[in-house]
Amino acid sequence: MDLKAVHNVYFIGIGGIGMSALARYFVAEGKLVAGYDRTKTEISEALENLGVEVHFEDSVSKIPSVFFDKHDTLIVYTPAIPKNHTQYNYFKNQGFEVCKRSAVLGEITNNTFCLAVAGTHGKTTTTSILGHLLYACNVPVTAFLGGVSENYNSNFISNGTEVTVVEADEFDRSFLTLSPDMAGITSMDADHLDIYGEAEELTKSFIEFTKKLKPTGKLFVKNGLPLEGITYGIEDDADYSAQNIEITNGSYVFDVKTPTGTLHNFTFNLPGRHNLSNAIMALAMTVEYGIPHHQLANALASFKGVKRRFTYHIKTDHLVYIDDYAHHPEEINAVHHAVREMYPGKKVLAVFQPHLFSRTRDFADDFAKSLSQFDDVKLLDIYPARELPMEGISSEWLLNKIENSTKKLVQKSALISEIVASDAFVILTIGAGDIGEQVKHIKQALQLEN
Repeated sequence: MDLKAVHNVYFIGIGGIGMSALARYFVAEGKLVAGYDRTKTEISEALENLGVEVHFEDSVSKIPSVFFDKHDTLIVYTPAIPKNHTQYNYFKNQGFEVCKRSAVLGEITNNTFCLAVAGTHGKTTTTSILGHLLYACNVPVTAFLGGVSENYNSNFISNGTEVTVVEADEFDRSFLTLSPDMAGITSMDADHLDIYGEAEELTKSFIEFTKKLKPTGKLFVKNGLPLEGITYGIEDDADYSAQNIEITNGSYVFDVKTPTGTLHNFTFNLPGRHNLSNAIMALAMTVEYGIPHHQLANALASFKGVKRRFTYHIKTDHLVYIDDYAHHPEEINAVHHAVREMYPGKKVLAVFQPHLFSRTRDFADDFAKSLSQFDDVKLLDIYPARELPMEGISSEWLLNKIENSTKKLVQKSALISEIVASDAFVILTIGAGDIGEQVKHIKQALQLEN
């Protein structure tokens, strides 16, 4: 793949968070970019505002004519598209260069100093913190994020190409195309069992990822994971550890113990110890990269977060509304712990949209246990994403497993009225499906009522 010889790049699934970051990269490189996606979203609209032509019908006739020149056109696709996709099969059959997103990302980062963050949870926030720290400290960096950074209102950060930051995605073993100089692993909990079958296979994939490090590379792992590397943690014996933690005006103030001494007076504005843990990994990687302490402290204090990662939409003395992307039991537990730490004793309503029939089936008991911790639970129907329904697997089936006595299955059409009627002090919307599209409507309704 000679990316310099490519003039046109066509994306199949351009609206995906990883795909759109790659599209932004090629726009910045001066390539002609266009693509298909299933539905119009804020992400696709943002690409259109950059001059990218996006259409929403899987038809060869919708492809702009310039992209039919196979000699200088690259086709990039997401593994989330179905195998019978018309445009995908047309390009394959016509002999175009058709590449998975992960392969293209691997090619882009291959000749750079690459920092890659992997893990079943936490990689998007960690990658976003890492990209921000490097950018704010004037390192010539290009960062491909798996979420929209609040600081840049984008999933793509760039002020140079010497260093790259990437989210190393374990889905479909995509991260095995990378060859990082520094790699971090936040977690290895069972997930994507529709791809891996068994949790042990997922673990093997992470171990294989660690072997992709360049010979002089450094591996950073959360303390307690069964991997050898530079460890990080919170108030523990890790190589890099947050110490002397205080909460001041909703922010963490802490010191960082390092292998060579203690760095003092860091401020981090995201709630939740899971987020603080992500910040420690990003700090460990940037300290090892060689950025001075005072620069890092200033940069971390200015980090605003990632959209749909414990994002505050209402924060008053009477009501708090938070939206989060959590779609795995461990992520829901992390959100719960963060809410209880910040708002002890307050009533909490959790509105959850399960994501994938297979994930709901595989982790039903764990989902039930994590959701039962909230004072009130509303469940939406399962968001199918790439899957067809599975017999016996439904939100009603999951609801029956939840021990909380205050629980209800809610249709999307009735969601806002149910939320407005609640007397909860904290309202949470959580899930990786299209529940995020309801956030602005929920916020408006709550503001009218309060």
